[in-house]
Amino acid sequence: MNLDDLIDHARTLDGVLILRPQPGDGSPEVSWGDVFVYYAPDGVIPATQPFATIVTKDYPDEPASGLDEPGAFRLNIAVPRAEFARVIGSPPHDARARDTWFPHPVYGAAGWVSVVDPDTRLPEALRLLDAAHGAARDRHTRRRMSPKAR
Repeated sequence: MNLDDLIDHARTLDGVLILRPQPGDGSPEVSWGDVFVYYAPDGVIPATQPFATIVTKDYPDEPASGLDEPGAFRLNIAVPRAEFARVIGSPPHDARARDTWFPHPVYGAAGWVSVVDPDTRLPEALRLLDAAHGAARDRHTRRRMSPKAR
């Protein structure tokens, strides 16, 4: 599976907004080539974080995942707490390993899981994307229904 296959799957989910920063669109250069997946049924970038990202390069403030290889990418998903515990299991974790789940190098404590170049982990990655989408949709609904939102 490649990056575009994951994006195609995300597009099948209701209310999804996918951003792919590129030169000339006003986004920071460091984000060019990456993908940000939001729950945004109105099509407007929300004030919340995306529920998934796909990065195509190692970021300067994160441990390296070896994304300098052609075609390499890291899928990052904000998963529900129970899914995080099930998927991650026990240490050790290697952010450079391919096709292996590990806590996100920066946002792991917030429930983000990562996998570099998913292959055998693909079915689980798609299921986790669906679960993250459902959680993002539920948060959106709760926010809209809260008295503060009115």
